[in-house]
Amino acid sequence: MRDELRADLLEVGRLLVSMAEAVRTAMIHATGALLTADRAACEMVIARDAEVNELRRQVDEQVYATLARQAPVATDLRLVITGIQIAADLERMGDLAEHVAKTALRRHPAPAVPPELRDVIASMGAVADRMAGKVGLVLTTQNAPLGAELETDDDAMDELERQLFSILLHRDWPHGAEAAIDGALLGRFYERYADHAVNAGRQVVYLVTGETSEPPGAG
Repeated sequence: MRDELRADLLEVGRLLVSMAEAVRTAMIHATGALLTADRAACEMVIARDAEVNELRRQVDEQVYATLARQAPVATDLRLVITGIQIAADLERMGDLAEHVAKTALRRHPAPAVPPELRDVIASMGAVADRMAGKVGLVLTTQNAPLGAELETDDDAMDELERQLFSILLHRDWPHGAEAAIDGALLGRFYERYADHAVNAGRQVVYLVTGETSEPPGAG
């Protein structure tokens, strides 16, 4: 029975790592498509979101089957329960990458990002990639300190969002309300992507330490 439980837990972990890799790749391609008006890349990101959703379904199915068959306790139970929550955050990260791709596709063949926003959007994409990479590594290694680092990365994303809004709200913004709304939505997509990465990291910290970490300002 113990060997069967260990196999079940390894499968949950494998599926989560696959999800983390998929949502990282999705945002890489979505950001590239956004900055280059690459229609094919947009359509690929949108089509492959179904793969992330399927992985989420498999995680849920595996978790419920493990709970029913194995009755895990202690750390094993934490892995099973946190697996559902991590999968939910990863699925949402995939959805947000899809939103970025859809924004780029909606504007095609025109670029969705005006020149004034290119640097900050590229930086947001780089931070998102760094955070998704850390989530995958944290899931693989169960490295709680690395998971905690995601909080600092999220601060960097928040600062970039503030920079983006300062550009959008400047009196010399030349591109009108529609482009400003698109820019604001893109900023929100990247910011929420980072937030879900932080949530996944917190779940791994809980898995390893048994302790929860509250968001800044909580309590």
